[in-house]
Amino acid sequence: MRTSFLPRPAWLGLLLTVALSGCIKKVALRSLADTFASSSSSSFAEDEDLQFVGDAVPFALKLMESLAAEVPDHRGLRLSLASGFTQYAMVWVLWPAEQQQYSDFAAYRAGVDRARAMLLRARRYALDGMDLGHPGFSQGILTDPEPALAACTTQDVPYLYWLGASWLAAISSSREDPEMIGQIPTVAAILFRALELDEAWDRGSIHEVLISLEPALPGPDGAARAQAHFDRAMELSGGTRAGPWVSLATAITVDAQDRERFEALLGQALAVDVAQSPPDRLANEYAREQARFLLAHVDDLFI
Repeated sequence: MRTSFLPRPAWLGLLLTVALSGCIKKVALRSLADTFASSSSSSFAEDEDLQFVGDAVPFALKLMESLAAEVPDHRGLRLSLASGFTQYAMVWVLWPAEQQQYSDFAAYRAGVDRARAMLLRARRYALDGMDLGHPGFSQGILTDPEPALAACTTQDVPYLYWLGASWLAAISSSREDPEMIGQIPTVAAILFRALELDEAWDRGSIHEVLISLEPALPGPDGAARAQAHFDRAMELSGGTRAGPWVSLATAITVDAQDRERFEALLGQALAVDVAQSPPDRLANEYAREQARFLLAHVDDLFI
C-alpha cells in the first residue's frame, strides 16, 4: 500500500529537512541561551539612569523565561533569571513601594506583595539551577541541608549567592509569616557555605549581604559580626561601593537608636564617587537614592 504521494527519495528528503530544522533550532536556542547566560550585563550595570534600565529589564526577563522553557537543561540561564528577578524585585518593585510606606500604606503593601512573588520566582530559578548541577538539591536543602551544601563546589557559589539573596529578601518582605521567618537558618547556611567556598566572590558581595543577615541570627554580638562583614566587603571592593554603607546603617543603628551614626554612615554612602567604578555605577545610584530617602525620613526612624 502506498503511504505517501511523494516518491520515496523526496519523502526521505522531507524527513531529513524536518529533522535538521529541529537540530538547527536547538543549536540556535542553546547558542542564544549561552549568550544570555554569559553576558555580564555591563551595559545595564554601567548606566546611571535607574528608570531607563528598569523600563528595559522586564522585556529581557520575559525573553529569557521563554528561552528557558525551550532549553530546560541550561543551567546558566537559570542563574541569569535568578539574578535578574532578584535585582528587578529589589530595585524596581520593592524600593518604590518602600518609598510609599509613609504616604500610601495600601500601595506600599501591594508593592511588597508583588516584590515577594518575584523574589520567590527568583528563588525557584536558583533552585532549578542547583538541581541541574546537583539533582535533588531543592529537596535536600529543606530536609537535610548539611549534606546538600557539603556537595557544593566553587562553581556553585553564584547559584548559592543568588539563592540566598533572593530567599533572604523574600523573608524580609514576609515579616508577618512565621513559616518564612523560620527559614532564616537555612538561608544563613546557604550564604555561609558560599562564603566558605569563595569569600571574595564578586568583590565581597557575599559579605555585603551578610551585613544585613547577621543581626537577625541567634547569639550575641550580631552588630559586631555585621561590622566585620562590612569591613571585609569594603576591603574587597576597594571602597567603590555605596551599598555596604547603607546596609550597615539600616542593619545596626536603627535598633540601637544611634541616630548620629546612622546619619554618618549614610553620609559616607552619598560621598562615594559613582564615576570611580563604572561597573558599580547603577548599584551605587540605587544605594545613594536609598540614602537620600532614609535621611529625609530620619525622624520616622528615631525617637
